Amino acid sequence: MSKRRIALGRSGEGIAVDYLKRNGYRIIEADYCRRLGQIDIIAKDQKTICFIEVKTRSTLRLGTPLEAVNSAKQRKLSQLALIFLKQRGLFGQPARFDVVSISYQNLQPNLELIKNAFPLHHQYTY
Repeated sequence: MSKRRIALGRSGEGIAVDYLKRNGYRIIEADYCRRLGQIDIIAKDQKTICFIEVKTRSTLRLGTPLEAVNSAKQRKLSQLALIFLKQRGLFGQPARFDVVSISYQNLQPNLELIKNAFPLHHQYTY
């Protein structure tokens, strides 16, 4: 991955954290990393644990940011979320997957928050 793409992704995650805080989310953890992969942001929206994927695009040439959260990415995020819930003893808590989509138009970020963007993929048990 190029340095430019990494910088764009980090910038997008910072924009997303600021936006989520302004909208009442309480950030639990950013960049939750395990051998399997990473969850960009884990936060609470009232009593719901939110696993948030941030996708940032400087151009829509390769599709929208939301389109990048395909079924393979959803399965990986589901696995990671289950690991997090098990480690923290939080099974039974309301939880969901949100996506923050950021695309740039005229050098300005256009942000969209999609709550309940996809369901948990239950085939994985931890």
